[in-house]
Amino acid sequence: MTRIPKNSCLLAGLLLAGGLSLAACTKKDAPAPAPAAPAAAQPAAPQKPVQKQASSAVRLAPPPVNQFDFSAKKDPFKPFVVVRQPAKPSQEESRKAAKDALPIHSFDVSQFRLIGVVLGDRENKAMVVDPGGKGYVLKVGMTIGKNDGKVTAITTGGVDVVEQFRDDNGRVRKENIKIALPRKQ
Repeated sequence: MTRIPKNSCLLAGLLLAGGLSLAACTKKDAPAPAPAAPAAAQPAAPQKPVQKQASSAVRLAPPPVNQFDFSAKKDPFKPFVVVRQPAKPSQEESRKAAKDALPIHSFDVSQFRLIGVVLGDRENKAMVVDPGGKGYVLKVGMTIGKNDGKVTAITTGGVDVVEQFRDDNGRVRKENIKIALPRKQ
């Protein structure tokens, strides 16, 4: 006698129970009722609606053909406030404004005192003090004073400055000014 494993018996029992439950649950269709004969003797009376249908919804305009038209919308990347730039001044005006902005250009060259000179391999530098006590380091080529004086040389004896200006006759004049080191006492 051969033995049947328990799992296969269990599986067979489940299949049998499932098949019986499906067979019992099938729906039998009832015959469709025969259509009634139309009542030709009675005219069809139109039915009146109980209440007129009204809608509170507002009809919207149909959407535009192009759904992605943003021409009427504000650009989200533009700033709220537009800052207007003033007109650019000429080069001479900007140089004059920069000159007036620095305190070294608000005194005459003769009012500066030379404190010291530093001689270097490449260039010499000098330190001057204005009447207010503020110190400035000068190099060759820098401007100093009200009349746009240009530092031409820095030596152990002092600083040479050349000023150009127009005199009363309209001629351009050059004036050499030397700021000397004070002698030790």
